[in-house]
Amino acid sequence: MDTQKLLGEVAGQLLSGAIKVVDLTAPLGPDTPLIKLPPELAVDTPKVEIHSISRYDKNGPWWAWNWLKLGEHSGTHFDAPQHWISGKDYPDGATDTIPAQNFIGPVNVIDCSKEAAADHDFLLTVDHIKAWEAKHGAINAGEWVVMRTDWYKRNGSEAEFLNANETGPHTPGPTAEAIQFLIGKDIKGWGSETIGTDAGKAGGMEPPFPAHTLMHKANRYGLASLCNLDQLPPKGAILIAAPLKIEHGTGSPIRALALVAGR
Repeated sequence: MDTQKLLGEVAGQLLSGAIKVVDLTAPLGPDTPLIKLPPELAVDTPKVEIHSISRYDKNGPWWAWNWLKLGEHSGTHFDAPQHWISGKDYPDGATDTIPAQNFIGPVNVIDCSKEAAADHDFLLTVDHIKAWEAKHGAINAGEWVVMRTDWYKRNGSEAEFLNANETGPHTPGPTAEAIQFLIGKDIKGWGSETIGTDAGKAGGMEPPFPAHTLMHKANRYGLASLCNLDQLPPKGAILIAAPLKIEHGTGSPIRALALVAGR
C-alpha cells in the first residue's frame, strides 16, 4: 500500500474513533509520588512545584502561564541510556540525541496483575515471558514490552505507591534473566506501572537494578509510572513515549499515549 495513502487512512480512523487514543500518563503535580533513595546514595528528587507567572492579573492581564521545578524522572517518565552508569558513554543516549523514530513502536503488554495483587514482590521471569509468547505471539525486534500490574491504581498515595516498610520497598518487577532475555530479542525498551522500571527489591539482585543496568547498557529505554495498561490488548497497540528534548537529558516526564483499535 502507498505510504501516503496509509497515513491518510490512519488519520481518518483517528478522527472517526476507529483508532482510540489511550492516555497512559499519571497527573504531574505537587502530590506526584517520587522515588526515595537511601541517604548514602543520593539526594532525593525534590517534590514537583508549579508556580504561577501570571493568571489574567497585573503580571499578565490577558494570559496565564507557570514555571515548574521538577526532576527529570518525575511522574510518568522516560529513562534514557545515560540515566545509568552502564549507558553513560552512548552519544545517542540522551534525550536530545536519541532518534525520534525510537520513541514510537508496537507494544507487548504482559499482564501480571493477578500475580502482583497476590504478591507485591512478584518477579516476572523468562518462563512467564515464554508462556505469554506461546499464547499471544512472539515479541519482535524494535517493540516495546511493558508489565501490567495495575499498580497505577495506587498512584494517589505516595505511601501506597512506594509500598515500603523497614525492609525496603515491595513492588513487582522483572528478574535480571527476564531483562536479558528481552534484550536478546532486540526490544526497544521496557516499561512498568511502578515508580521505576525495576522491582522494589532489585537493589539486592545481580546485577543490582537489572532493568536499569542491563537495558541502558544495551542502549535501550525505560518507562516508569505508566497508567491504564489494563486498557490495552496484549498485542496490537502502538505506544508513543516521547521525552522533552532536554540538552544532555537523562530522562523526562512524558505524556505516554497508546493507539488501539476502537471498540
